Amino acid sequence: MDNLEQAFNEIIEKDLKVEPRDWMPEKYRANNIRQISQHAHSEVIGMQPEGNWLLRAPSLRAKQVLLAKIQDEAGHGLYLYSVAETLGISRQEMIEQLHSGKAKYSSIFNYPALTWADMGAIGWLVDGAAIVNQVSLQRTSYGPYSRGMVRICKEESFHQRQGYEIMIHMANGTPEQKAMAQDALNRFWEPALMMFGPHDKDSAHTSDSMKWKIKRETNDTLRQKFIDKTVPQIEFLGLEVPDKNCKWNEETGHYDHSPFNWDEFWNVVKGNGPCNAERLEHHKKAHNDNAWVREAAYQYAKKTEGELV
Repeated sequence: MDNLEQAFNEIIEKDLKVEPRDWMPEKYRANNIRQISQHAHSEVIGMQPEGNWLLRAPSLRAKQVLLAKIQDEAGHGLYLYSVAETLGISRQEMIEQLHSGKAKYSSIFNYPALTWADMGAIGWLVDGAAIVNQVSLQRTSYGPYSRGMVRICKEESFHQRQGYEIMIHMANGTPEQKAMAQDALNRFWEPALMMFGPHDKDSAHTSDSMKWKIKRETNDTLRQKFIDKTVPQIEFLGLEVPDKNCKWNEETGHYDHSPFNWDEFWNVVKGNGPCNAERLEHHKKAHNDNAWVREAAYQYAKKTEGELV
């Protein structure tokens, strides 16, 4: 073992942070780029189903709150692309990987948002699952990612409250509104649980991620945490847990649950979900239609570079 590798291992062992100029194994760099770029792509693609409801929100206040959330997600994407760039990959390359299908984003965003109640389910369940995962990532070993997650988690907590507020109004509204809330919960429950990724034994990345403290808790551990905190929230709303086998287990101190439909999960990950093609085509079109903005910004930066110096 050479001195550079030994210094890296000491950083990991002592629970310190790896910084951009530190030497790191190429697999560590690649693992971080994969995870961070996927996280960034998810934030940006996740704006689409919500943007589709912005002009149909039921009140001016609802529009303002939803718009604020969408703006936050754009900011999260910006933070995360910037973090990934510190690892030596360009934003252009990350976008090309997304458009080619080489890079992935969270499978949850390939499901349609059919009703206003879905805005509640997405904020409550999807952002709630993200918080469980991202609170753990505040302690990830790569310094820029760890620091970026502190602000992102604070804003995600607002998103979760926004979603839960919608569900409270729907669940305590008319019978039709409560039925919409239940329907949204039914459709997003299992996809939200599969956001944490495959079972640890089936994950190609968990072992290295845990060894290098990129991830601090496994997929299955995080998923169980989310189930344990969310089931009481469902009961408070007066709704039914979509999983009939979800019951409290006194011996384990956790909720038991049914097996997941992993065939559907992998089918969506491979690009065959209800909205995969739609989401990517929308992103490609927006990226290409606004190429002039990037070019104008580049030319302005070139023009003013000497003046700023």
